Parts: sequence; structure tokens; C-alpha cells
Amino acid sequence: MNRQAGLYVAPLLGALIALSWSLLPGHGAWAHWDMGIFSGFNALIAEPGPWRLILAIINHRLFDLVSLSCMLAMLLTLFVRSDAQGRARWVAIALLMVVTALLLNRIGHLIPIERASPTLSMPGALRLTTLIDFPTKDAAGDSFPGDHGLMLMIFAAFMLRFAPRWMGALACLIVVIFTLPRIMVGAYWFTDIYMGSLSLCLILLPWLLLTPLCERAMSWLTPPMASLLGRIEHQTS
Repeated sequence: MNRQAGLYVAPLLGALIALSWSLLPGHGAWAHWDMGIFSGFNALIAEPGPWRLILAIINHRLFDLVSLSCMLAMLLTLFVRSDAQGRARWVAIALLMVVTALLLNRIGHLIPIERASPTLSMPGALRLTTLIDFPTKDAAGDSFPGDHGLMLMIFAAFMLRFAPRWMGALACLIVVIFTLPRIMVGAYWFTDIYMGSLSLCLILLPWLLLTPLCERAMSWLTPPMASLLGRIEHQTS
């Protein structure tokens, strides 16, 4: 799919995903998926054993550093493999990514939809924090849209736009791997991420990444980043 087609197809798909949740009676199939996924994983938590400890560890706040490290490692790989101009461009891409993430996260929280995570809204739901000896992320007072998933999806979108195809595919896989733990413990509904975060990214990101606005931003950011890297290299040589 070329960029021009993607500029229209991606927002249309995002709008259809959002409408399929908001307009269908009882949220349609999304509600069934939410309940089925949460009930299945919550039943697993009820079973004693190492499973609980593993889930607690991968949902601890410190474990978020693992996903951050994966993203930084990918960016560093692209940075190191590039020439001087390419390195400045990747620093500019990283900066643009951070600004975009902050803006989309703010927009996401302005959406007039508030709902608590499954562990706080479902009667009888088991919370992992009551079954282990240390705190972990197993609940959210307002889990829509899933901000954790939103950040990962923004990263994946930038990788699909600027990085080699294999790295874009790897970034998409990272989204699945690192959003799954939050869903498994009931800190987020499935739809918080794969309807809320995904539709937001599909609707808004193409207008940055698939239009001339992106290249204009890059042409504005890259020269000062090249100058900065040049000064750093000069001072360290």
C-alpha cells in the first residue's frame, strides 16, 4: 500500500474500529471478547503456583524498563548503522516521536470515555496484589485508552515509516508482547488497547507520518541535531 492510499485507509479503518465499539448495542463483539479474555486469565490467577509470580514480575513498573530498553536498542542499532547525516536524522525522528507521544497521550485523555479496569469494575475479580508479597500493576481507575499500548503503537508506527521492514515488523510484535501482561492481570480491558489505543493511532498518526508535514518536521529538526552531534563528537575527540 502506498502512502497516499494509507493516508485514507488507515484513518477509515480506525474510525470503523471506534464506531464498531461505540455504536453497536452493548459494544457488540468487543464486549464478548473483553469478558472472555478477562475471565479466562482471571481464572488462571486463581490457581496457585509460579504463574502468579511471573505475572506479578512482568507487570511491575520496573519491568516497563524492559520494553523501553527494547525500543532504545532498536533506535541505537539504526543510529550506529547510519552515516553522520543519518544519525542526525534518527535523533530528529526520536525527538519527533516523543513529542507525538505526549500529544497523542493528552488527546487520548481528553476523549470523554472513562471506565475502570476489569479488576475494579467486575464483581468478584481477583487482584494479583492480594495474592503476592509485593505491589504490581493490576488495576487502573481510568484504563481508556491504554496509555501503555498507545506509546508502544506510536513507536511501531514510526518504525514502520522510517525503519527497514523487518524492524517495523519487530516493533509490531513488541506491541503485542508488552501489552499482553496488562490484559492478562486485568489492569486493562482488551478494548482499551486494541480498540482505544489502536483506533486513536490509526486516525491521527497518518496525518503526520504520511503527509508532507512529516518531511517538513524532519527538515527542520535534522540540521540542529546534526550540529549538536557534531559538537559532541568534537568535544569527545
